Amino acid sequence: MLSLTVNPHQPLRRVLAIGAHADDIEIGCGGTLLHLINDPGSVEPLEFAWVVLTGDTQRQAEARASAQAFLGRAPHTLHLPGFDDGYLPHAGQAVKRFFETLKPFAPDLILTHTRHDLHQDHRLSCELTWNTFRDHLILEYEIPKFDGDLGTPNIYVPLSEAEAKRKAQLLNEHFASQRSKHWFTDELFLGLMRLRGLECAHPGYAEGFYARKARLFA
Repeated sequence: MLSLTVNPHQPLRRVLAIGAHADDIEIGCGGTLLHLINDPGSVEPLEFAWVVLTGDTQRQAEARASAQAFLGRAPHTLHLPGFDDGYLPHAGQAVKRFFETLKPFAPDLILTHTRHDLHQDHRLSCELTWNTFRDHLILEYEIPKFDGDLGTPNIYVPLSEAEAKRKAQLLNEHFASQRSKHWFTDELFLGLMRLRGLECAHPGYAEGFYARKARLFA
């Protein structure tokens, strides 16, 4: 399978991760973030902006603790605007105004929800990501859920066993509010990552992403 690396003349410096809910970033791309932070080939520490659009006091506390655990000492800014869970499209104007405040961060890579996600909060997050950032590399991550809307990724990030298991461990450690849900298990998180590993000819785990368009070698 063809592999490409980041252009050494345009190194990755700033990463913007956007999630509609407190655990979305971690489920969708937590392994990738751990991989980026621990990449020995990085010339300098990456800077992160971590955005969780919805959440009450409890969920925001979970988001804050989880982001700190995933990012560790990496420079980062956490944004928790606190929009109502499940009602994001009905607050579209205010959400759009918030997205505009993220522009000065000038990210080199943006991680966000997929366009075809059936959850209304997820879809608006994706739509406004593309509406706000017009000339950026955007990778859309996937969230397994009851709706059964998983697709066929076209970008993969292979993960070590340690990275995959660390992701699952941190999810269970920091999201007590979700542990009672029948799907919130290591088995589900690791199972999807193992499947994506198979699809990209990697013997272990991977996370899958959707890239609508990207410019290479320029």
